[in-house]
Amino acid sequence: MDFSRVELSADDQAFLDEIRTFLATHVTDDVRRRDRETGDNFDHEVHVAMGAAGYLEREYRPEAEGGFTRLQRRLWALEKRRVHVPWVTWGTTAIVAQSVERYGSPELREEVMPGVFSGHVRLCLGYTEPEGGSDIATCKTRAVPDGDGWIINGSKMFTTGAHNCRYVFLITNTDADAERKHKSLTMFLVPLDTPGIEIQGIRTVDGDRTNIVYYSDVRISDKYRLGEVNDGWAVLRGPLDVEHGVTGANPDGLQDVSIMSHQGNFMGTTVDTVSVLAGRPGPDGRRLIDDGSAAYRLGRAAARIEAALATPHMYGRVALAQTMRDVSPDLMDLLGSASVLPTYTDGAIDDGASEYLYRWAPLCGIYGGTLEVFRNMIAQHMLGLGRPNYSPPKAKAS
Repeated sequence: MDFSRVELSADDQAFLDEIRTFLATHVTDDVRRRDRETGDNFDHEVHVAMGAAGYLEREYRPEAEGGFTRLQRRLWALEKRRVHVPWVTWGTTAIVAQSVERYGSPELREEVMPGVFSGHVRLCLGYTEPEGGSDIATCKTRAVPDGDGWIINGSKMFTTGAHNCRYVFLITNTDADAERKHKSLTMFLVPLDTPGIEIQGIRTVDGDRTNIVYYSDVRISDKYRLGEVNDGWAVLRGPLDVEHGVTGANPDGLQDVSIMSHQGNFMGTTVDTVSVLAGRPGPDGRRLIDDGSAAYRLGRAAARIEAALATPHMYGRVALAQTMRDVSPDLMDLLGSASVLPTYTDGAIDDGASEYLYRWAPLCGIYGGTLEVFRNMIAQHMLGLGRPNYSPPKAKAS
């Protein structure tokens, strides 16, 4: 492994200076405070400013089409992470926009894509249903043909960002009698200002806002259909693979190796903060780090985080989420009672970082599917083991 410092060319250094100035101007303490208060993980002014500066399109496009170079892309990602840019809604927008470009009609592409790059059009994911859990193919939200359009009825849970988005990438059931559930699905890009749509906010334990969205006799034109009728699984697979983290990283080292690296880096930064605090003398002159058990636990946490950050593909997603669940209570235990105070609270020993990490950890094992689901996917598709059997055990013969 090469730990040497990357020497930037004059052009790349100028780019780094440019984006640092831009981010310092737009991602202020007020933006970060507002994001914590709302739980939106999105800021309209910051997002539109990125669009106006051309950064959204350059991040979205490959280098051959005018996008960032590989090194610029890495610098941009790291700087956004360093200043805590509210980012989730752009993440879902970029994922869905790929499907719009690939499967949408020319009319739909013209309606959607310019606004995506200006920052005024955002897209969210309408997958999970209240009773569906992680198996999104058990979709019960119905789309029924109606002349040259469709009528949609149903509901979706955890549609994060819906209240800040223009469209939802919606999975529907268009053939209730299909023998195979994957052959009954059709994807739509539904305008969220359509009559019959109701968005209700839900706050999760880590303070983030997500939504439940109800669809009651929602009428849309067929132009909003993506792909063929009952072939929605083909449209969905690409975005789903990206969300699950099953796409491979480029071996040049200028890319996160796992989709959960954002969470992993926050976890690493929190451990660094706790380590600094552990090295400061207390009122009695003693340092926490001088206690062998405390030093061991901090070292173990740092080692596990480094190993998880270096774990690629879906394995990395599981490693990072499980590490966060294991490390976060250890950090709070080391810091003591002051670690239960949240960010922006007087007396919070590490400005609430450990407390937030502890509340964030359970959610990181649920995003896009639970840890149990991903472990089953690894066992079945990567290790060649059989499908999990959830049927009750057979009664023993008396």
